[in-house]
Amino acid sequence: MLHFLTHASAASAAAAENAQLVFDPAKFIRNLQYMGIGMLVIFLVIGVIILSTMLVNYLFSDPTN
Repeated sequence: MLHFLTHASAASAAAAENAQLVFDPAKFIRNLQYMGIGMLVIFLVIGVIILSTMLVNYLFSDPTN
């Protein structure tokens, strides 16, 4: 068991040394579409939460005040 753990950590260290960070601007531009859709969905979900909170507040508020 210990041999497996030392072998796995050595393999991950070797993989980390061989890993290279490559920046491809074209892929970044293509991914902006997905980031924009994600931000739009977050905006819509927050809007639904706000509207549902306002509706619950309206339905359960004291009408005399």
